[in-house]
Amino acid sequence: MLMELSIKNFAIIRSLTVPFEKGLTVLTGETGAGKSIIIDAIGLLLGGRGSAEFVRFGEKRAEIEGLFSLEPSHPVFNKLESLGIDLEEGMLILRRDITEAGKSICRINGKLMTIGSLREIGQSLIDVHGQHEHQSLMHPEEHLDLLDGFGGKELTKALAEYRKLYDQVLKLDKRMKELNQNAQEIAQKTDLYTYQLAEIEKAKLVPEEDLRLQADRFKLANSEKLYEALKRSYEHLYGEERGLDFISGMLSHLETAASIDEDIKPLYEQASSSFYMFEEATYSIREALDNVDFNPVTLEQVEARLAEIDKLKKKYGDSVEAILEYAAIIEEELEVISNKDDRMKELEEKHQAMIADLELEAETVTDLRKAAAAYLKDAIMIQLRDLYMEKTKFHVAFHSNGPHSFHKDGQDKVEFMISTNPGEPIKPLAKVASGGEISRIMLALKSIFSANGAVTSVIFDEVDTGVSGRVAQAIAEKIQRISNGSQVLCISHLPQVAAMADQHLYISKEEQGDRVITNVQSLTGITKVNELARMLSGVEVTEITRKNAQELLDQAKKKKVHP
Repeated sequence: MLMELSIKNFAIIRSLTVPFEKGLTVLTGETGAGKSIIIDAIGLLLGGRGSAEFVRFGEKRAEIEGLFSLEPSHPVFNKLESLGIDLEEGMLILRRDITEAGKSICRINGKLMTIGSLREIGQSLIDVHGQHEHQSLMHPEEHLDLLDGFGGKELTKALAEYRKLYDQVLKLDKRMKELNQNAQEIAQKTDLYTYQLAEIEKAKLVPEEDLRLQADRFKLANSEKLYEALKRSYEHLYGEERGLDFISGMLSHLETAASIDEDIKPLYEQASSSFYMFEEATYSIREALDNVDFNPVTLEQVEARLAEIDKLKKKYGDSVEAILEYAAIIEEELEVISNKDDRMKELEEKHQAMIADLELEAETVTDLRKAAAAYLKDAIMIQLRDLYMEKTKFHVAFHSNGPHSFHKDGQDKVEFMISTNPGEPIKPLAKVASGGEISRIMLALKSIFSANGAVTSVIFDEVDTGVSGRVAQAIAEKIQRISNGSQVLCISHLPQVAAMADQHLYISKEEQGDRVITNVQSLTGITKVNELARMLSGVEVTEITRKNAQELLDQAKKKKVHP
């Protein structure tokens, strides 16, 4: 759930921090006070389109920050893990700054993110729905995803199997298309690959040869320095300075001491062992001296070989291994091209078999979707009856573009259809015109999908426009029920909705100097009664309207449904 929202220098808001609670939070206030601006800020926090116009006049940037508390089972954890973001105690902070130039800076738990990543995470947390906003329920192309979300684990599993096979078919299609290139392209590719393969094979490369040659080049280039260092080492031990002779003399005296004192014997043995190691090292140094190569011809040969390898690296890969791997790929490609007809026949047979399997997978998905659609229809009808739309008919229409018209989600195209009055034909949901009907249909659908979705919060921005009376009361009760399954934030002008609130926030604006600022006040007790009275009367608050407001609150307590 959204626990706290902080807004600075956004539109007419200078600085505002709003704490939110579980259940239903209703935001009320006069028109233009800034209620929708708060929702706009949340929309930007979730990855909505931003611009410099959102920055408060005279300020450098607008800042929006939201604190969310998440349950461990929330699916957004997997997305956060893929982005390398850790959560402490289930707390998630989204932040978005918009500069006066219109640029956005996005952070998730303090880590810089792209706007795409912010949007992906944000849309998993909050679902925003407004009366006139283009939402998934009003977009036919989104209906398939909504139905799949309602379909449960069996449909999800079947769709995953289908998509896996569908991706394989796409790869096979691409391969067949490449083989079907025109003759000129194939001839050009054959000549190119033949030349490249011959050039690589001629070089007779050996894995890690470049690394070994680089080491040899360094040693040859520094051969004089190497020889001098080895020579001085040898002389210190066995030359004029005869270091070994001194150690041998020391060892002789130490042996005499050990024959007198048994406690010195281990020291003698240690020294004796070291002497023999130094003696052996002397022989090895002498051998290394004999092997130092001063031959400039050898260095030239190494340099030439490295130059040849570097030339191949520029063309085929950044290492000998990469060059050899490329050679293996083009060799296989040449073999395929030379046996194109046989290979194409083999691929076509494989393609036909995969299409047959794909059709079976798609039919399984379609059958599960149709079963889910039947359940969805019944569930929606129950919800609509609660909203006094008992005469409404709801239907999920399935369309197909013909056989083998596969796409990433199967072979189906679905659209929610509805008829709101007896005798009227069923029409696409997106074409339902009445604002009041849209509000109720949307709430019915949201009641179903919010129970099956993973979002932690739902926002309704004046979705109750165009209704009154008993319908208004039914909408209020429906919104309150939705809040039992997920946190609901609702901007409303209906006193029936406000009376159902677990948290009532009053939004107002005031002039300070020559500027306007927005304030938020949490209403309880008499302040809540007064606001409901204002919403009921519209003009003047009287004792009668206050009494009606208190009665409305008392009725709401009785009608509230708690989990």
